[in-house]
Amino acid sequence: MAKHQQNPIKIVTILGTSRPGNFTSRALALVHDEFKKYDHVSLDLIDPAVRSLPFPGMDPDSEETRAIQNLVTGATGVIFATPEYHGSPSSMTKLIIENLGFPSLLAGKPVAMLGVAAGQIGAIKTLEQLRCILSHIGAIVLPNPVSVAGVQKLFTDEGACIDDEIEKKIRGVAVNLLDYIEATA
Repeated sequence: MAKHQQNPIKIVTILGTSRPGNFTSRALALVHDEFKKYDHVSLDLIDPAVRSLPFPGMDPDSEETRAIQNLVTGATGVIFATPEYHGSPSSMTKLIIENLGFPSLLAGKPVAMLGVAAGQIGAIKTLEQLRCILSHIGAIVLPNPVSVAGVQKLFTDEGACIDDEIEKKIRGVAVNLLDYIEATA
């Protein structure tokens, strides 16, 4: 992968939970750290904990909706990071998708996925469902999503990952998206 590209790359990451102390944000922080290695990449985070997004049909022109729509419109690529809640993506993940309009502003955007779960099979079912949703609205969903199992055992209280192989896989979400963007530029 080229580390110095002429055109800047703008990445938007979407945190699919507003739960305090969540492990999804710890995993996503590793992805952000990986992107910081590249001078030509800028990052924006959509964090539902600091947003007040309306339910579908309630206020499609809200300031918060316009703000996230502007971020995604300007993005070169997008990363979804979601926990697995009861075998599916979180409601926050879906709420963010719904606030990106119809037709969706994700249409035609390359999207990488990261899922975390407490269980031993990880977020496999969640990522399968998210892939279906994102594909349906026209996003270019990249292969090789990363599913993290037993996430509650993988991070210190300070957010450090204690498993080098898992950390490498999580950071690979950034590399996967950058490789795609640079190969299609």
